[in-house]
Amino acid sequence: MGLTQAVARAMDDTRRRASCDHSLLGLLQQRIYGLALGYEDLNDHDELRHDLALQTATSRVETLASPATLCRLEQRSDRASAVAIHQVLFDQFVAMHKRPPRRLILDFDATDTPLHGDQEGRFFHGYYDHYCYLPLYVFCGRHLLVSYLRSSRIDPAKHSWAILSLLVKALRRHWPKVEIIFRGDSGFCRWKLLRWCDRHAVGYIVGIAKNKRLNRKSVVWMELAESLYLTTSMKQRVFASIHYGARTWDRPRRVIVKAEHSSHGANPRYVVTNLPQTDQYLYDKVYCARGDMENRIKDQQMDLFAGRASSHRWWPNQFRQLLSGLAYTLFEGLRAMALKNTALAIATPNRIRLTLLKIGAVIIRNTRRIRILMSSACPHQELFRTVAYRLNSS
Repeated sequence: MGLTQAVARAMDDTRRRASCDHSLLGLLQQRIYGLALGYEDLNDHDELRHDLALQTATSRVETLASPATLCRLEQRSDRASAVAIHQVLFDQFVAMHKRPPRRLILDFDATDTPLHGDQEGRFFHGYYDHYCYLPLYVFCGRHLLVSYLRSSRIDPAKHSWAILSLLVKALRRHWPKVEIIFRGDSGFCRWKLLRWCDRHAVGYIVGIAKNKRLNRKSVVWMELAESLYLTTSMKQRVFASIHYGARTWDRPRRVIVKAEHSSHGANPRYVVTNLPQTDQYLYDKVYCARGDMENRIKDQQMDLFAGRASSHRWWPNQFRQLLSGLAYTLFEGLRAMALKNTALAIATPNRIRLTLLKIGAVIIRNTRRIRILMSSACPHQELFRTVAYRLNSS
């Protein structure tokens, strides 16, 4: 993929080269591979630096960098580093398409990064009920495009308009005819953002929070769903469209109504969109598909430690979140190049890690070659051979 090489080229290395034992590329590879292997802390590298397999992966035969050296790498990070890594993530996404895509759906969502110290920009968030950051993620399918750290003292949609604008312009430079759709939950229902989409031929399908006026306008379909439930004793869903605009909006827009009634009572849901398809199709097949993005965020936060904001300073914490994003991109590359039509084609990073990466072996190294002797009782040896062959052939 050339991922770590691209990041090393994009970042500035201000160190005096003659005094450095470790290249920027080697430091990035050591840190990213460590995250991919499940080692979240810098302290883990006190022992990992002597690991022969990790040394081989980073093209070294000497001891790797110490935790202190890796810490200095993180502490040197700044805004320029974050911009450069995001550019690499975007370039990787473009490179994975052999032909121009017909349609791209950009999923926006925010999550919490709990804080347990006095980090810069920390704030108590009432919804999550703790001190946290509020990072913004943007995915297109399974591909990570944006991993943007923010203070939780903001509107969840803060900066999403600017990020959407940058992404749309960059995508259309590569693929002028591509259809782009913005998708998000009710936290991103801001009329100025929707107006921008209308003016720039960007589709959108965004949740909108329930309110009394919406409930009044959809009462006919809610009563219909209730009567059908009382007749059949089975959960009923009725779909319809209404035109709705809050007083602060520039104009009314199409809102899809899902009037649902079950043993738990009424459960109406609303989605605002400018897409032309039918109500049920847009709700079930387009809007609800955004739930898969929640799994991608879990991959980041739980399997690859994107929520590990251990530094006091802001930019090192942003850098750590982006390192997690780079490790996630490596796993996506592994899926694309070697895991198609296998049992791990859609597996989580943690399952891939435990099946293919963190397995026992004996490593023998001399001046001419490195031999890795694996157990003949390895339960996934056929899968391992298949993946190794595909990677070697790609």
